[in-house]
Amino acid sequence: MPTLRRHVATPLSKRGALCLRREKPEHAAGYACRMTWLLRWFLLAAALLAVAHLSPGVQVASFGSALIAAAVLGLFNTLVRPLLVLLTLPVTLLTLGLFLFVINAALFWAAAAVLDGFVVQGFGAALLGSLIYSLLGLLIDLLLRKGD
Repeated sequence: MPTLRRHVATPLSKRGALCLRREKPEHAAGYACRMTWLLRWFLLAAALLAVAHLSPGVQVASFGSALIAAAVLGLFNTLVRPLLVLLTLPVTLLTLGLFLFVINAALFWAAAAVLDGFVVQGFGAALLGSLIYSLLGLLIDLLLRKGD
């Protein structure tokens, strides 16, 4: 008697991106999710190179530097951003959420301060760069979800 396969949604990250797959052996499903994660990382690094091309105050030395910077930005957004959002909640509420742009720019600027090969010249460049990077990241997430 043939068995039916069900679709299972496996969380890929805390941001809610899903890795949809058919029920397969664990190693096959894990491989697909890891490949999606790696593809997203490479695309975010390419997005960082695009930000360097589009924003005059942002410079990235190489694709390797962009890979490291994308990883550091991801870590900052995962570990530091929630704490900053919580600490600045009153200001964020008073500005109707616009202060979140300042937090994103500060994290973008902080990542550049920590790394060699990734330079942001001033807060204005960090604000513009973080806006472009966020929009490209949103586009990448939408395209990767559509592919599932």
